[in-house]
Amino acid sequence: MKRTTEITQRVIEYDRSGLSEAELLMLWERMLLPRLIEEQMLLELRRGNISKWFSGIGQEAIAVGVASAMLPEEKIFTMHRNLGVFTTRGVPLVRLFAQWLGKEQGFTKGRDRSFHFGTLEYHIIGMISHLGAQLSVADGVALAYRLSQKGMAVAAFTGEGGTSEGEFHEALNTAAVWELPVLFVIENNGYGLSTPVSQQYKCAQLSDRAVGYGVKGQTIDGNNVLEVYKMVKAITAEMRSRPEPFLLECMTFRMRGHEEASGTKYVPAELMEYWRKRDPLRNYEQYLVEEGLLTEDRIEERRQIYRQEIKRAWSEALALPQVHPDPERERSDVYAPFYFRPVQPQGTKRTMRFVEAIRDGLDQAMQRHDKLVLMGQDIAEYGGVFKVTEGLLEKYGPERVRNTPLCESAILGMALGLAIEGYKSMVEMQFSDFVSVGFNQIVNNLAKSYYRWGQPADTVVRMPCGGGMSAGPFHSQTNEAWFAKVHGLKIVYPSTPADAKGLLLTAFEDPNPVMFFEHKGLYRSVREEVPEGYYTLPFGKAAFRARGEALSIITYGMGVHWALQVVEKLQLSADVLDLRTLVPLDTEAIAQTVQKTGRALILHEDSGFMGFGAEVAAYIAQHLFEYLDAPPVRVGSLDTPIPFAAPLEKQYMASARLESAIKHLMSY
Repeated sequence: MKRTTEITQRVIEYDRSGLSEAELLMLWERMLLPRLIEEQMLLELRRGNISKWFSGIGQEAIAVGVASAMLPEEKIFTMHRNLGVFTTRGVPLVRLFAQWLGKEQGFTKGRDRSFHFGTLEYHIIGMISHLGAQLSVADGVALAYRLSQKGMAVAAFTGEGGTSEGEFHEALNTAAVWELPVLFVIENNGYGLSTPVSQQYKCAQLSDRAVGYGVKGQTIDGNNVLEVYKMVKAITAEMRSRPEPFLLECMTFRMRGHEEASGTKYVPAELMEYWRKRDPLRNYEQYLVEEGLLTEDRIEERRQIYRQEIKRAWSEALALPQVHPDPERERSDVYAPFYFRPVQPQGTKRTMRFVEAIRDGLDQAMQRHDKLVLMGQDIAEYGGVFKVTEGLLEKYGPERVRNTPLCESAILGMALGLAIEGYKSMVEMQFSDFVSVGFNQIVNNLAKSYYRWGQPADTVVRMPCGGGMSAGPFHSQTNEAWFAKVHGLKIVYPSTPADAKGLLLTAFEDPNPVMFFEHKGLYRSVREEVPEGYYTLPFGKAAFRARGEALSIITYGMGVHWALQVVEKLQLSADVLDLRTLVPLDTEAIAQTVQKTGRALILHEDSGFMGFGAEVAAYIAQHLFEYLDAPPVRVGSLDTPIPFAAPLEKQYMASARLESAIKHLMSY
């Protein structure tokens, strides 16, 4: 059968030197399969069987060339248009199709779309919609490769539009500084949705940026599968013996819309025609025919074989039952299973300040978990700005106690990459305020990875927080409420040295991402007897710091100390309940104290409006209304940014209104 879409004159030049006939034919077959799958999916999109499709037609040479050149066990981080990676790695078509159909047998149980998933079985990690985020995760995998001396490389795809994201800079910069074996593959396909490259960047070629990072870079013809394959084989072979990143720009073109609904009306007709003639599959087929390795009959035979495989797999996937909604399973799959096994304190106790208890916990966690890596700005030789990590570099070395560049987002993304390879990590935010520049990695990657595709994000993010030191709006926030709504995160906020150590050690046992808040004002102001040995404390279990009958004060962190001071001053018989963890929340303890006293005051340092106390008050109003003798009262700081000048900061703090709020509640 004559193929009506063949290229009439080959425009791509190929160099087959060093390649066997088997390799040449293998690359053709590996490009043909995703092309035929895409053609089928465009039909299914029109039939309404799938909801969206991001076409990679015309870009197959890059995905296939990269995946074929990598070792099968090396991780590849994919994007929308890298179907050829999945087919080259042998991912079963039925499972791929089930994924696109939102079926149970897909890779995300219907929870995420298209290529937004990972499969460790095939060593592929997909993207999230936020461009560039996967590059930092690739850095984390590469770091794990280096730490375990595996001698392997990582490949991570991005588009030319994604290189405008800050995450691209952070990931490339960190990989350069730490000499990580990451191949950054830019698929420069001309347009970011409808935005042409002339409006995306100013440099002649994106590979020119490599010199600014002190790494190697090169631009190649992304439609020439032999050039891609040979180049990637050479780069990764060198990476395995001499780890360092490489920036590879592959010039190609997106022949269809960003997704099918977008269309291509914004593309000049002459540009479309130019790239149509550079079709990577048609040109390569013609080359193989010219070389005597293929015939038209063999091409058609292989097409028919693949079409039958695709048709069979599609019919099987289509016949699978729709995913069955189960609210309980959905909730239970938000967090990776964690079976808390209490470790009771052993041995002697000694007086420790809060900061010393945290340091002792880090030290013992490093001893217990030999694959735990600490990362943060100035945490090594300097010991951290609050000296929490002082002495740990000398004890555990620079591979495990790592100063980071000023790349919070990249380091948080790397935490997920380390987890993928079985490592644990701690990321210290120098101040909790600075976490905002890494927000995407926390709320969209770390928090959702287990729910989406079953990958735990085993990391602890330490958050030195809080005011009282006249440090102004950007070094004083206590921003736990930002994260309380993000399902998949656990939030710990201790108030005492003994709790800080025990809860921190539990956080390192838990495979889920833990936001660990440490009030800076407590670091050197409180001290108590703390067990010197290893011990753990459970999440979701509050502690009573005072017991009484007249009032329940429900609080955490610095609020515990404010409450105790005011209760003592007023000679008040009150329960002071220290929540200790906000997620999970100990609603049983809240119910116990409110049922006993009938009056509840919820206190926290964060601003009142939409602070975490609102959730506690809502729980009390909804579930404990019948026990109340007065409305629940919330006491938070002013609904303003936290100011610098000491008189303004004192006025801002919730503690300034605590005593009057208690008196008002007691007189109701």
